[in-house]
Amino acid sequence: MKQGPPILHPNVPVNAERRHGRGATVNPSGRFEPRARVIGDQHYHYADLGWPAEGEGDGEPAPIATTVSEDTTKSIIARNNSPDIGFSQSINAIRGCEHGCIYCFARPTHEHFGLSVGLDFETKLFAKQDAQELLRRELANPRYRCEVIAIGTNTDPYQPMERKLGIMRRILEMLSECNHPVGIVTKSHLVTRDVDILADMAKRNLVGVHLSVTTLDRGLARRMEPRAATPPRRLEAIRALADAGVPVGIMVAPIIPGLNDVEIESILEAAKAAGARTAGKTLIRLPHGVKELFKEWLAEHAPGRAGHVMSLIRSVRDGRDNDPRFFSRMRGSGPYAEMIDQRFRTACQRLGFNKERAKLDTSLFKPPSADGQLALW
Repeated sequence: MKQGPPILHPNVPVNAERRHGRGATVNPSGRFEPRARVIGDQHYHYADLGWPAEGEGDGEPAPIATTVSEDTTKSIIARNNSPDIGFSQSINAIRGCEHGCIYCFARPTHEHFGLSVGLDFETKLFAKQDAQELLRRELANPRYRCEVIAIGTNTDPYQPMERKLGIMRRILEMLSECNHPVGIVTKSHLVTRDVDILADMAKRNLVGVHLSVTTLDRGLARRMEPRAATPPRRLEAIRALADAGVPVGIMVAPIIPGLNDVEIESILEAAKAAGARTAGKTLIRLPHGVKELFKEWLAEHAPGRAGHVMSLIRSVRDGRDNDPRFFSRMRGSGPYAEMIDQRFRTACQRLGFNKERAKLDTSLFKPPSADGQLALW
């Protein structure tokens, strides 16, 4: 009788050459899977990942390919009522993120599709190709009430695949047409592609953009955020947006105790020099399988500091790897977290950040026609 796949330890590292340019070192089973599975060198389904079949090719390991599938859900605006999040609705047009940031708190969302928080999250993407049409339909609903839409709060809207997909640009065109305010967070220089739309919306007080910068160390950024823009490119994006009149800020996020917290002041200084007006921060969050993924990454990329980093993370998370409580999850608790808060506030005050926080205008909103046609009168 044919036996099923063996139940093996899920955290078998994937060959480093095959995962070149990826953040995760492993591809563990999702927490909703009924049995453990392993995706290691000898257990991958090569064709599914875009690799040559065993015995084919030139003998060199091929990199793991990125695949994009259609996201067929029929809504695009997500609502939340979390008391520690400063927005009530958001758009996430691409599930998964090719940037591969090892610390990404959004990784566990892939487990709802039977996929892994590891390499699956970085390589198996789902995109709403009809995002503009879905958005038009929701904005045209007579019951819709205009509030700022946040984009980039889960996965990055300007990740590499956006160059081909163009989904974010079509979303911005729809929002601009309706005079709808939007806040954007990204790690990508690709946001400057849409500076024409963003600058026009800025004249109507309809947009604000934040660039997320985790480190100024190119080597650390390469290892930690392998397919995101380099730190200098992110600063260039801040400068380009500021020069175009787009309100732009900096997110020092996430702050990882013992790894990049020493850079808080230098990141803020570089962003201010580039033209950033506002600044925010978040502390690293390690929900569900992300905590084990991050530990595996530390063991490979920062073995000498791995124990110290995890000890400091637990010190700001009430002795745990992760603290999911509202408010605490963003800021942490304890003396070390308080020191980070004080350093951040002091630097922001010295540099002149957050003196003005202009509220985006919701009064100009005009619903689109449901079918995209212009009204006769």
